[in-house]
Amino acid sequence: MIKVAIVGFGNIGRAAYDAISASEDFSLECIVETREVTADVPVLSSVSELKNIDVAILCLPSRSVPDTASSLLSRGICTVDSYDIHSNIYEVRSKLDVIAKENNCAAMTACGWDPGSDSVVRTLLMAMLPKGLTYTNFGPGMSMGHTVAVKAISGVKDALSMTMPMGSGVHRRMVYVELEKGADFDAVSKSIREDEYFVHDETHVIEVENVDMLRDVGHGVNLTRKGVSGVTGNQRIDFNMTINNPALTGQILVSSARAVTKQRPGCYTMIQIPPIDFLHGDINELIRKLV
Repeated sequence: MIKVAIVGFGNIGRAAYDAISASEDFSLECIVETREVTADVPVLSSVSELKNIDVAILCLPSRSVPDTASSLLSRGICTVDSYDIHSNIYEVRSKLDVIAKENNCAAMTACGWDPGSDSVVRTLLMAMLPKGLTYTNFGPGMSMGHTVAVKAISGVKDALSMTMPMGSGVHRRMVYVELEKGADFDAVSKSIREDEYFVHDETHVIEVENVDMLRDVGHGVNLTRKGVSGVTGNQRIDFNMTINNPALTGQILVSSARAVTKQRPGCYTMIQIPPIDFLHGDINELIRKLV
């Protein structure tokens, strides 16, 4: 049994809990959460209290991940996370890679569905069509990373960030905010637009009275690659999915927790891992079934 801890018990943490409960090869040892939660395992208030576990599943806002992962890896505890700030993933992986190797443990970062499983699909599409263009079209749906980033901005009581696909990999961000009393909407809007989550996309900020009336955790993606196999052009491949965002992220994190225990010391992204490592079961039986 793989002994794991869930660090952070929000939407993704609860989804990871469900995925662990449905798996045969995991033992959930504890949850780390500063808020009061009811659970059937011990609830700790700090990662410093963690011991006797194989993997810590980090279900935290992305900006908290590098420091938390570094702290755990420095104690020889393996980690997996769903860090989703695309422009920083290479630097985060490089930093965690050094710490993991120094402490003889392994980590996996950016293990959500994008970045994460979509990254794997994009890699396979490029292997199939080495020359060409890939377009990633998200949504329409709620982006959890973007929503959490908005909630952290001063003056925001609650928020919802919706991703709207415009085609050809271009997206519009529709951000609905419920403001704290006395907050300046123009200042909040400016802070959102200048945040690294939003600065590269067309972003519209709209004030609403009640964000809960709009919330829906459904999401999806269309990946399209058009290109060349060998010397034959006009090849086109489409990949589509419609998902519950936290549920899929939680499941991928749990599958990654299984995979990380099979790796040599270092930090990895999903595209570096053999797909069979994410699965539970006899390798030969899996090969018979899947190849």
